[in-house]
Amino acid sequence: MRSLAKLPIVRPLPIKRALALAAVLAISLPPAPAGAAAQDPFPPKAGRLAVTSCPEPAISSGGIPRTREYLQTVVTCLDTSWRAYFRQAGRTFGKPVVRYYEEPADRVCGGDWPAQAAAFYCVERRTLVFPLTGPWIENRTDLYPLKVAAHEYGHHVQRLMGVGLPKARESAARRRYELQADCLAGAFLGSVWGSLGRTGQDWAALVEATRASGDDFDGVRSHGKGAGRARWLERGHRAGSPAACDTWSAPAGRVA
Repeated sequence: MRSLAKLPIVRPLPIKRALALAAVLAISLPPAPAGAAAQDPFPPKAGRLAVTSCPEPAISSGGIPRTREYLQTVVTCLDTSWRAYFRQAGRTFGKPVVRYYEEPADRVCGGDWPAQAAAFYCVERRTLVFPLTGPWIENRTDLYPLKVAAHEYGHHVQRLMGVGLPKARESAARRRYELQADCLAGAFLGSVWGSLGRTGQDWAALVEATRASGDDFDGVRSHGKGAGRARWLERGHRAGSPAACDTWSAPAGRVA
């Protein structure tokens, strides 16, 4: 069975230029039953993600796309950061399989390639899938590709920690699952922020792009409203600790 995330809606943003958004999705074969993650698995004693260095490479250079190199660098940083966290938490870490595609293929992870998909995670195969083309990554200069990669890697972290993908796409459990991945992405971004060479304006632009990808704009209740997505991303960024990403015990209004 396949669970697809929505294509975020592009709308005018209160920044100098509008940001093109990408679809983010997870595929599970089979999915975990709804409510599988009744308790958050991230122990407070494990603390924050350690501050690490992750200089962000250019996505293109001299007009030549460098999307593969960009993503390989980001995934290496994610491996390093989360490996250290799992060691602190006393848990076993395993890197995801990563697949890069110049163009969408006919088949991926045992099924058809999802229409209009950007990056996604195949849960049972523990595989990150990154198309190297498309508006989510080509010719971008903002933080959105980094956030997308960190969000999808967050699903891998959830998988390793025993957080199952809820079966029903439009459910409160699914929104808690996706919002937790937003928060985990924020925690990672916070841990490498000092090495990115980015500004507060760059962060504000990412928060607005995340807000614009909420459920408010297309009626598909799978990822949470824009305000909630932005709030959990910022929560993770501020706290730096995965323990702050407990969407499972959050009030319903925080995961609407």
